[in-house]
Amino acid sequence: MTAALLVIDCQMEFARRTLAGVPRSNLGAEAAIAATIALCRAKALRVLHVHHDDPNPKSGFRLGTSGGEPMPCALPSVGEPVFVKHGSSAFIGTGLEAYLRDMGVTRLVIVGAAVNYCVASTLRMAANLGFDVVLPQDAVFGFGVTGPDGVQHSPETVLSVTLGTLAEFAAIVSSDTLHGFLVPH
Repeated sequence: MTAALLVIDCQMEFARRTLAGVPRSNLGAEAAIAATIALCRAKALRVLHVHHDDPNPKSGFRLGTSGGEPMPCALPSVGEPVFVKHGSSAFIGTGLEAYLRDMGVTRLVIVGAAVNYCVASTLRMAANLGFDVVLPQDAVFGFGVTGPDGVQHSPETVLSVTLGTLAEFAAIVSSDTLHGFLVPH
């Protein structure tokens, strides 16, 4: 088993929203993301980054803008690949799957944001492609959503429901127990 860490959309637009007071889940996620990255680097595992470059020119997630920059908790180190996506899944149009197959990666640990959008899309696709997926639940975060019926769902509810549905596709763990998932099984 060869594991790799996939860091999804840890970009400053999310930090801007948080600083602006937009309610979100897992306020300690940045610390858990940084700790997970440090653990994987210490174990000499591949750390891969995915950055969103929204085709909408008004989006905060545009590369080359302050919102598109990586968050301090998830700065790529020299030599760590950065895959750029323009949609929800990190596997669409990025070459990520070919890279993982070429490197012999069979297990993916996924951290980042937003848990109910790009993290969920990428995680489900990874599982469908046959990767063994691990999600440290404290190293992801998201925001509330309004349903089509107008009902507002809190960030905590969105996180809980999303993790509940993703449990079919991944091992849902905490970052402090992750080390056990980084050894051959």
